[in-house]
Amino acid sequence: MPTTIGLLGTGRLGSAIRDAAASQDAVSVAWAVGRGAVPESAEAAVDVAIDVSTAAAVTDHLGWAERTRTPLVIGTTGWDADLLRGDVSVPVLVAPNFSLGVALVRRLARVLGGYAASAPLDVDLAVTDTHHRHKVDAPSGTAITLREALAEGAGVGTDAVQTTSLRVGGVVGEHEVVVASPLETITLRHAAHDRSLFATGALAAAQWLVGRPAGVHTLDDLAEEQLRSLLGPTTPQTTPAAPAAGSAA
Repeated sequence: MPTTIGLLGTGRLGSAIRDAAASQDAVSVAWAVGRGAVPESAEAAVDVAIDVSTAAAVTDHLGWAERTRTPLVIGTTGWDADLLRGDVSVPVLVAPNFSLGVALVRRLARVLGGYAASAPLDVDLAVTDTHHRHKVDAPSGTAITLREALAEGAGVGTDAVQTTSLRVGGVVGEHEVVVASPLETITLRHAAHDRSLFATGALAAAQWLVGRPAGVHTLDDLAEEQLRSLLGPTTPQTTPAAPAAGSAA
């Protein structure tokens, strides 16, 4: 049986999620709600819901999820994270960005921060994000998590990380993490080319959340299962043997 999904939000990402679900056998969107009331009847029960609506609607959607005992994936950004400070009676996954690639960049940002902390010269830290002109919150939720990772790695406060945002044209989403000194500049860059990237990630997050314990989860919890081996110890590189005497160099 496919995982049944309730979709809260029918904008750009919501539409992309519906299209992505239609191409998969493992998931099925049972209903989608824009600005209307969220279904609470037994006939409308779903395995999990995905919220990609607006920041103002998150409070009501969390209340609905707890009343109906429905696991909830929150992809909306710009809402008050204090809403999840207390006990949560259902599984909730918070993901400002559904890209596994961004989860990898966040890990690398922490490593890069550690590198900056050991630099012999003063280092400037920065995060930038660029999105389409209709995105309301700035910096983006993803930029905030990258800034936190970079600052954590560097052992500084987030106020030490310069953060800039652009809202132009129809850009899907671009993020950069920058460490710069008088001697070098290192840049991590992630660019999303199509919203289907986030749509497939949202569906993967929803499927992963079903059956998890009540409480707050993140995409990093899911990503840890897939990225654990990437940043582990590497095999030491062996030193090439010196040419034998009389052999050609």
